[in-house]
This record gives sequence, structure tokens and C-alpha cells, in this order.
Amino acid sequence: MSIPGPGGQGLQLTPFRGLRYVAERVGSLAAVTSPPYDVVVRPDGLRRLETADPYNIVRLILPQAGSPADRHRQAAETLRRWQAEGVLAPDPEPALYVYEQRDGRTLQRGLIGALRLSPREEGIVLPHEEVMPHVVEDRADLMRATAAHLEPLLLAYRGNGNGAEGNETSGDGTLKNAAAEKGTGGAAQVIERAIQHEPLLSTTTEDGVHHHLWRVTDPADLVAVAADLRHHQALIADGHHRWATYLRLREERREPGPWDFGLVLLVDTARYPLRVRAIHRLLRRLPPDKALPVARRAFRVREIDGPLPHALERLAEAATAAAGAEPGARNAFLLAGDGRFHLVDRPDPELLARTVPQGRPQAWRTLDATVLHHVLLDQLWNVPDTPEDIGYIHDPVAAVEQAERLGGTAVLMHPVSEDVVHELARQGIAMPHKSTSFGPKPATGLVLRSLTLG
Repeated sequence: MSIPGPGGQGLQLTPFRGLRYVAERVGSLAAVTSPPYDVVVRPDGLRRLETADPYNIVRLILPQAGSPADRHRQAAETLRRWQAEGVLAPDPEPALYVYEQRDGRTLQRGLIGALRLSPREEGIVLPHEEVMPHVVEDRADLMRATAAHLEPLLLAYRGNGNGAEGNETSGDGTLKNAAAEKGTGGAAQVIERAIQHEPLLSTTTEDGVHHHLWRVTDPADLVAVAADLRHHQALIADGHHRWATYLRLREERREPGPWDFGLVLLVDTARYPLRVRAIHRLLRRLPPDKALPVARRAFRVREIDGPLPHALERLAEAATAAAGAEPGARNAFLLAGDGRFHLVDRPDPELLARTVPQGRPQAWRTLDATVLHHVLLDQLWNVPDTPEDIGYIHDPVAAVEQAERLGGTAVLMHPVSEDVVHELARQGIAMPHKSTSFGPKPATGLVLRSLTLG
């Protein structure tokens, strides 16, 4: 994605003094990392991370206390204490960081830096999802209290297809390593040079992913990156709420300063294509024996055989077959929570016409997330979009397990096409929140940005 016209400033990624764990002070770097805050499965995943190491980053991104104010205050105090104790220490000079994730099937490399914030109307950073105000408010309170960016957003931009290595997307949506044509892009060349040296840190997390980090401080390399990126715009692949939080906190300050920038991982998807996965819904207070009879009023509902992988294959088949169908037959969902699986598809076209808002592109009106929220949740089930009623879970296994434990309903989704995401983003049309999950996501805890360090 390139900035049109000669006057565009494009992406402006600047070096910063990374705040990092001191390896000698923790059990292992892997033990102190975490998935992004909204991917941590609670309470089981949270408890596991807290017990992995007393200094696990989850104590900062998801502090536990009796009230929101106490949680944010606790995170700030913990961050100060860890710095005072030498558990976290700043790097000696500002840098960009080359970050690599590799697990045999996938290879992703990008640049971590402080990105100058730009408003939506400039078209430099494009969101594609709506945000939930209460989540933005919580993240804003946490950032104010800690004066830190604790985990980077994932931003995707399309370079010139340059570089020595890249990824191809296979038919099942996973990535595989592939050779790519050698190119001349400044950012690509800087990354290629950096990885020839010994990494600043290396660790392997329990999911088998190898993480490597290199520091880039050479002035010529920084100039090359800046010259390359100024011609590009980026799509928010992961972190819409944190981006909205960055913008809110910047608007609160009149004077220029560190709040004008946000911590991001910038990935060139011409070299390293991201995969798109669905985010599933956990309806905590709606059991399947109440959800299914109501759904039958306007959808076709069929019980299908398990286990879960087989049921998800049937969902994929239904969603793929419906992709070219008439609008009334395009949507499919998998419901679970009672030990069985139910395929819900083919919504009533007349109900869709009455309940899905007009004045939006057809691609938006036929999204599974649009139909789920406007037709099933709002119209048929009357489930409010509050944390007490709906949980958003990335792992289908975890969604089903929690639904069965709570007596609720898991609504499993099929991922939306990446082409649809980009097209709606270019039109300035936001998808319903939590419509997509791009990955691989960066591990949280490898490098932080303190807004007090400069």
C-alpha cells in the first residue's frame, strides 16, 4: 500500500530506547513473555503465565486487583519496582529493532519502532475494525498510569516484494517459507544486513516459536528505513484498541512529545504474508438449549458430527460454498457448548434486509460478523455486547471448553478473506469489532517503550 501523490509523508518509524528484561534476573526470557493482552485466555491462561515466572509481563498488561484503578496503579508500581531492581533496563541508545519469528512452518520478520501517529483522514494508518469504548478507556488508563507502551501493535504494509526470503500462503491458510526475488527496498536491506549478526536476544516460547531480536542504530540504516517507509501506508493487522488509545492520549497533550508516537511492529506483507484467522464468541449467559430454538426461526440449523476439527471443516465447507451464493445464503456459524456441534447457516433474506443496516457496501453487509451481531445477537438472542455477556476468544478449543464449563454457547466463526479486509479499509469502512485475527502476533515482553526515557 503506497501513499498517493508526491506530498505524502507516509510511515515515519523512529528509533527509541527499548526497555528490556535483563536475562540474568529472570528464569528465562521465554518464561516472562506473553501473548497480547486480548489473546490471553482467562482465567486459565492468566494463571499459567503468572506462575511461569514472578516477572512475567502479564502482571503489567493484565494486572489483577479489586478495581480498575487498583489494577492500573499496581501495574505502574510493578513497572517502577522492576526497573529499580534491575529486572528491566533500558538500552543505552535509541534503536529500531529487527524482530524475527520462526517455527519451521512460518517465518516472519519486521521492524519494531515508535511510529508517528497520524489521524485517519491522512490515510497513512488504516484501521479495519470498530473498537469498544470500554476497552479503549481501560487501555488508556493503563498507559497513563505506567507511562509506557507495553506491547507493540502489528501493522502490515506492502513493500516492493523485495528481500531474500518470504512466505507463501498455502491452501489451508498457513504459511511456508519460499524464496523471493532480491530487491532494493531500504527497509528490506536493513533487515537482511541485521540478521547476519548475532541477535541481541533469542528465546523459544512453549508453542515452539523461535524469537530473535536485533538492534539497528547505524545512522545510514535508519535513514534508509525512513526513506523507504515514507512512501507507504499500513493496515492495522492487530491492535485496533491500542491504536485508538494512542490517538486519544496524544489528543490530551498540547505540546509535542513521546505521546506523539506509538510502539508498533511493522511487517512487509509482500515478503511475509500474514495469515487471517477468526475470533470466536463466548456467550456466557446464553445456553445452547435456548440459543438453538431461537436461531431456527430464521436460520437452517443442523447437528453435525465431531470432534471439533471435523466440525470446523464442515463450517469451512459451508462458508466456502456460500461465498458465491445469494446474500441470504452466505453466512455460516458453528455453535457448541452442550457437548455437540450445530451448523447454523442460510439466514432468512427478508430478516437480513430488515435488520442489517443499509448504506454500507455489500461486502460489509454480508460479513459473518455483521450478520452475527445485527441479526443473531441483537435481533434474535437479545444478547448485549458487554464483557459480562460476550467473550472474544481466538482459540476455538478454548471457546468450546469455556462454554461447556460455564453452560454458555460458543459461536465459532470462519475467517474473512484478507482481500475483503483490505478493500473495506481502503473505503474507510470499519468491520464489526473482533472480526479478524491476523498473525503471527509478536510476543509481548521482548521490548517495551517507556515514555519517560525519550
